[in-house]
Amino acid sequence: MLNSTNSTEDPQAATLSDRAGRLAELRRRRATPVLIVGGGINGISTFRELALQGIPAILVEQGDWCQAASGALSRMIHGGLRYLETGEFALVKESVVERDRLLKNAPHYVMPLRTTVPIDSYCSGLVNAGKRFVGLTERPSRRGAMVIKAGLSLYDLYTRAQGAMPRHRLTGGGETRRQWPEFNDWVKCSATYYDAWINYPERLGIELIEDSERANPQALAINYLSLAGMDDGVVTLRDGQSGETFTLAPELVINATGAWIDRLNGVLSPAAPAPRLIGGTKGSHLIVRNARLLAALNGGMVYYENQEGRVCILFPYFGNVLVGSTDIRTDDPDDVICAEDEKRYILDSLRFVFPRIAIADEEILYTFCGIRPLPVSDTTVNGRISRNHSLKVIPPAPGRPFTTLCLVGGKWTTFRAFGAQAADLALRHLGERRRVTTEDLAIGGGRDLPGQAERPAWIGELAAHYHSDAARVAQWVSRYGGRVTALLDFVTRTPDRPLRHHPGYTVNELRFLIAREQVVRPEDVLVRRTAMAIAGELTPELVAEVTEIVAQALGLSDDERRASLAAALESLAGRHGLARLAAPAPQPIPHPSAQGAHDVIQS
Repeated sequence: MLNSTNSTEDPQAATLSDRAGRLAELRRRRATPVLIVGGGINGISTFRELALQGIPAILVEQGDWCQAASGALSRMIHGGLRYLETGEFALVKESVVERDRLLKNAPHYVMPLRTTVPIDSYCSGLVNAGKRFVGLTERPSRRGAMVIKAGLSLYDLYTRAQGAMPRHRLTGGGETRRQWPEFNDWVKCSATYYDAWINYPERLGIELIEDSERANPQALAINYLSLAGMDDGVVTLRDGQSGETFTLAPELVINATGAWIDRLNGVLSPAAPAPRLIGGTKGSHLIVRNARLLAALNGGMVYYENQEGRVCILFPYFGNVLVGSTDIRTDDPDDVICAEDEKRYILDSLRFVFPRIAIADEEILYTFCGIRPLPVSDTTVNGRISRNHSLKVIPPAPGRPFTTLCLVGGKWTTFRAFGAQAADLALRHLGERRRVTTEDLAIGGGRDLPGQAERPAWIGELAAHYHSDAARVAQWVSRYGGRVTALLDFVTRTPDRPLRHHPGYTVNELRFLIAREQVVRPEDVLVRRTAMAIAGELTPELVAEVTEIVAQALGLSDDERRASLAAALESLAGRHGLARLAAPAPQPIPHPSAQGAHDVIQS
């Protein structure tokens, strides 16, 4: 059974294994057929699609992979039930199809999610829903059981074509009260259907990049590298770490910067700026640790309307509850902080459906916020702005001999389809053709991952083969899927031990991520390569310990380590509401070989 895994995979093989190697390769390049700017999920998907066709595309991201909106999603992989009301049937169908493909192609990260809608009446909202559908009103209103059932019946129609999810059901008041006794008294009945959720979205982005570079060693993806300027068709890229600059002449630029699309277009065409394309909205979420609230969810998601008819969500996430979200118009793509008034709005909405559950300030463990890169719109109701995606082509102009292709809008769920559409347009521009399709192509650790029934035996074989603890191997499988064999190859080369301040992770596990996944800063590990931050597990001591491991792995000086720690604490406080973290005196992290035998994981 071990032969069916990636057990022979070398963590340093097949791709340029570290960021320094990628930068060295970039220095040798003078031109590229395609430069993709923006390392969110849509830019990464487009990179993957082109790399698989043999195109030596270059992908650059000014921060870390999936750092902005692509890391601030609601963690749902869904068909977009509410988009039926605005008549976006094609988007819903595409979303359902792509959701089911992710369930199949990334089963290590994407899983079914039972979703329940509390309902306050049977017939309300019929007139207003009809008006919204034909565009006679933009005013949100509450939806009754008949409106919701009509939408879910259409949803089922799309779902049945895929055969992946059970049909919806309506539940009467008595049974609803038995299953969800904490619901507000206004709840008269409920509807339940299935969508999906994703536990490690940023890791999925990393795996897409890794798959791309393995399939096409000439494709190159580098984070913390921004497009700083353009002169007569030659762009200047700047390394955010060293300040070093690189020049590159692209034949085609793909602008996948999301909320920053208009800003980048201004850099590329300062004399003749392109029409405005983006009108983003700000979405904030909370991670709450409240045992009563977690129990009230009955193991699934509650998808409900607040007092003003705006859709809100809450569902279990790493043992806590994810609650969201807001939808606030903003013109500033750097405005990515969950403000105090947003927290109050989210908690007020929560009390509307669970009025007897109080959330204390200290139970808010973590906040996150992103700017949805929606198409520019003059509607006065943010919920009416289309969530669909589109491609905008900006032809060459004097001083800019290349075409720019802009990726506007898009949902996390549909990233594969959007990336494929962008790549097909790019291929036509280059005079190339598609060789590989990705509809049924497994992603990263979703490849060669046994089914749930076979998994325990497989984990036992891995544990025996690598002389490792079976519980630890099972934990790693939950994080890395089929890629666990590459991790095991790495961590068992030298003695390993659990982190002192988070025994759920090990030192060599983090070293594996740092060596393989372009880690530059401690936040890359704390927020995006692991779930430590969003799971509400950060302590000052843990932040210091992880920073020390990153510093050792990257060869940072003591001054650089201290600066990295200070920057990490500032970022976590400013972006995620973790002001409670104060810098402790970092303790040196001894090499695992120096640990006592009781601390060492058998290798």
